[in-house]
Amino acid sequence: MTGQPKKVAFLLANEFEDSEMVNPFEAITKNGHEAVIIGLEKKAELKGKNGTAYTTHLGIGEAKAEDYSALIIPGGHSPEQLMNDSRVLDFVREVDKQGITIAAICHGPLLLEKAGLIQGRNITAYPELHAELNDAGARFIDKQVVVDRNWITSRTPDDEPYFIEETINALGVNAY
Repeated sequence: MTGQPKKVAFLLANEFEDSEMVNPFEAITKNGHEAVIIGLEKKAELKGKNGTAYTTHLGIGEAKAEDYSALIIPGGHSPEQLMNDSRVLDFVREVDKQGITIAAICHGPLLLEKAGLIQGRNITAYPELHAELNDAGARFIDKQVVVDRNWITSRTPDDEPYFIEETINALGVNAY
């Protein structure tokens, strides 16, 4: 392993796509990084669509962008539950403003759209979001993974290996 372990935030709410949380979370911790789950409330138990459960470490009101080297936004219905909270949107905007890596998969890019950040950016997401993201000013690219400056986006659970690889590479540590 090279480099220093880093803190990685996972932004999460109920009904996340299980594998899109489990697999990146395990890869981040396997590579020696600290994974911090941020939800709307601290110590809340959140359940995935298929029953996987996680307990949040922090509530969004406690999270500070500068504490993290990356932000991961799993998909499923979780982003839709997070995107109406102004604190979540402010956090995402601040992470982006600081140039911190943002990795969003499936419906995760909806948070980037709701935060008003996607104008002119190359992005991919769950294929059915193509028109919505283009209409909001993004350039939707139908690929397994799209990297645009500090953003890493992917479409579906099938793309997770590429999504995880790019995220780990962005952190500069790889113990595989």
